[in-house]
Amino acid sequence: MKFGIKTPPQHCSWQNMVEIWQAADSMPIFDSCWNFDHFYPLVGDPEGPCMESWVTLSALAAMTRRIRIGCMVTAVPYRHPTLTANMALTLDIVSEGRLNLGLGAGWFEAECEAYGIDLLTLGQRMDRFEESVQIIRSLISNEFTDFDGTYYQLKNARAEPKGSQPGGPPIVIGGGGEKRTLRIAALYADHWNLSFASPEQFADKKAILVRHCADVGRNINEIECSVQITLPADQAPEESAEQAARLSEAGVDTVIFSLRNPYRASILEPLGKAIEPLI
Repeated sequence: MKFGIKTPPQHCSWQNMVEIWQAADSMPIFDSCWNFDHFYPLVGDPEGPCMESWVTLSALAAMTRRIRIGCMVTAVPYRHPTLTANMALTLDIVSEGRLNLGLGAGWFEAECEAYGIDLLTLGQRMDRFEESVQIIRSLISNEFTDFDGTYYQLKNARAEPKGSQPGGPPIVIGGGGEKRTLRIAALYADHWNLSFASPEQFADKKAILVRHCADVGRNINEIECSVQITLPADQAPEESAEQAARLSEAGVDTVIFSLRNPYRASILEPLGKAIEPLI
């Protein structure tokens, strides 16, 4: 089993995030660090501070050396997929091949309404999401991309230089939508993430993912499966380890601990000791 740390860049200082990521980078027990892609906080005061994801991700890549990095997940309506692909390839070079490329359809209506971003109907949103994933997958791995979709059209498009990882950064699909999201994961994902799920909920969703994989001719074992769980600042590390153990028994490959404010790097060492027997 692998373990990651997630620090949503909301209601926190930049120095807090740096300290957490550098501490995790120094501890081999932790495999990955993540942020999220929102402009407004998801918890606490909705008018509070929230730093942009890819700027913080790039800076943190330069301040770490070992740990894999990623945004869980990048909302595709916020950037044209050609921009996302180029950003990802460049950051994969800057990070020396440590990027996981998280992608999601987008859902947070408050920030979309405020910024004039059209979420579309749910069906249209998922159609746009699949087009985005197809374009990004092609641009990060192929020399040229042509695409004629409903939402995007590309002609002889290039994205160079390619990243440090052969074939491009692994694509992480986030979400549990049973009809579309899990099918898109079956088709294109190297890694699938489910947020804040119990072992039973994860098992139910994974069974559906397995069926989609069978339908599209994909081996489920090619897809890393992860779950995010909340890590309050005052939670005993033994309790977190017990949660992770139950998820491991349900077939989860990676547990990502999503920290809650206040962020303190000092919680990582006791957490690491508590989860070490699960590796």
